[in-house]
Amino acid sequence: MKNDVIRLLPDSVANQIAAGEVIQRPASVVKELVENAVDAGATVIKVILRDAGRTLIQVVDNGCGMSETDARLAFERHSTSKIKAAADLFDLHTMGFRGEALASIAAVAQVELRTRRAEDEVGICLTISGSKVESQEPDGCAAGSNMMVKNLFFNVPARRKFLKKDAVELSNIMHEFERLALVNPGIELTIIHNDNILHQLMPGSLKQRIGQLFGKSVEHQLLPVETATSLVTINGFVGRPDGARKRNSLQYFFVNGRNMLHPYFRKAVLNCYENLIGPDVQPNYFINFTVDPSTIDVNIHPTKNEIKFENEQSIWQILEAAVRESLGKFNVAPAMDFSMDDIPEIPVFAPNATPTLDLGMSTYYNPFTQQEAPRQALQHNMSTIPSRSVAFNHRQEKQSASFSDWDKLYSRWNNEGEVAPELRMTSIQIDEEPQSKELFDGEGETAVETPSVMQFKGKYIFSPARSGLMIIDQHRAHVKVLYESILKTLSSTSVPTQNLIFPEMVTLTPGQEVFMDSVVDQLSEMGFDLASLGGGSWSINGVPAVAGDGNPAEMLMSIVSGLEDSDDSAEADLKGRMALSIAKSQAIRRGQIMTPEEMEKLMSDLFALPTPTYTPEGHLIVKIVDTDTLLRAF
Repeated sequence: MKNDVIRLLPDSVANQIAAGEVIQRPASVVKELVENAVDAGATVIKVILRDAGRTLIQVVDNGCGMSETDARLAFERHSTSKIKAAADLFDLHTMGFRGEALASIAAVAQVELRTRRAEDEVGICLTISGSKVESQEPDGCAAGSNMMVKNLFFNVPARRKFLKKDAVELSNIMHEFERLALVNPGIELTIIHNDNILHQLMPGSLKQRIGQLFGKSVEHQLLPVETATSLVTINGFVGRPDGARKRNSLQYFFVNGRNMLHPYFRKAVLNCYENLIGPDVQPNYFINFTVDPSTIDVNIHPTKNEIKFENEQSIWQILEAAVRESLGKFNVAPAMDFSMDDIPEIPVFAPNATPTLDLGMSTYYNPFTQQEAPRQALQHNMSTIPSRSVAFNHRQEKQSASFSDWDKLYSRWNNEGEVAPELRMTSIQIDEEPQSKELFDGEGETAVETPSVMQFKGKYIFSPARSGLMIIDQHRAHVKVLYESILKTLSSTSVPTQNLIFPEMVTLTPGQEVFMDSVVDQLSEMGFDLASLGGGSWSINGVPAVAGDGNPAEMLMSIVSGLEDSDDSAEADLKGRMALSIAKSQAIRRGQIMTPEEMEKLMSDLFALPTPTYTPEGHLIVKIVDTDTLLRAF
């Protein structure tokens, strides 16, 4: 008989497996240790880093501390002081409760813990390496806890190898630190990296904490949101529409003092800004939900960022109403939308008015022939309609005017609702039931002359294609063309600098400044002339000559923000980010009217590229509606 093959894994191996979910990078360690300090009742927490957390992550707090027995037991898997029974999962008031974090950290790092309770005279110093306790001895430490995590992933080379550059890892730590700072505004928090203080935050209100983290400019454009119902209490802030950002928008949700990610609630907030901001920007918001703990489930993932709500749909409606009320109360949201952009121009009968036409689009819908006419053709044939005007002006008519003009208008209609022949626009007149032999030849190609390109609402270019109708996003197409050209220039030649008459100033967050320090030399080689003024402020004295008339500050911030979001190395991604930023600043905007020649040139340049259908960010540029789909529609 064969021997049994199933065996129980050793605790050290089980802890390493668990660490794969709980401890993904240095930022995960910072999150778990700071949350433990908060649960311990600390009012002062200090985070000290070396080499973006690779070498050292140290968290010092003035919390309740631990006894010798508790300190040893805290590193055992599923050991916790937060809950005692399964029912406690539905009444959580602490950040941690799973009992996995410290065991997972100790499994993949060298840990040294010094802790003492306020009532004890002597504390304990515990040293663990790879889940193995190496020493445990008395220590005369301060009250609270001092946790040092050294050489993260020292015994898991593959995990350590795939850590990103220090700038990327530090950026992730800063984002995690910001979330923790926002949800705990009453705690003094300090973060130090390689002996440089990145943040030193004093206790205060949420609004003050936002200003400490992101600057007074963000704090000043906040609008309060507050409502209370039997299901949820919502409070916090949303940003004014004019403070919306193209990149790195500040969007935070908290529930019962815990950070959370919730795309469904995010959609509720975005709906409130629908007609207030452009499609390429995002609003800022900092919103806290207070609910009965029994109505939410935080035990979905070890990171505890995903949370399920029992009354999700109702809370969605309450949230949307609260945000709309806040925007309306401070007069940043219109009461009614009177936009006429999508309303067709309808000719009105006015015999004494001079025919005029002023359209901001390339086509015009004729309600009489029920066809769309090219703008030029309609302008040319307005003389054939002497008794009609496209503008209705009450001031041109006398108050005593009779309704005889309307009688004349209606007299021209027959019983079938057809317009009289003399009112038709002959240049765009089309029979009601055209015969296929008149419009198509044997191969299915049009036999009548049609324009090769047409612009729609200043956003899209329509053009016939072999398989149907081709639709091109003009802004994305131009971004793609410019991007490829600028990237080629940046990669093949040294880029000259264009000096600015008046230098521009930008202010970076500590996380962004780390990125700037790591790429400033490469930016200089590519044509930027930058100078650090200290305190996160930088002066832009010159920009690459290929940048043209683009906004220097917006361009630089786009590059830095793009690198901050990217997991690629800064050097490898820098040229692409710069090229994309410059291309976006120079590309034609949506709503800009183009001539047929300009549209033809843009299409020619686009389809000369090896990959014309997608932008560098992966957005669709070209869409083809096939002939079968068009035929089925009619």
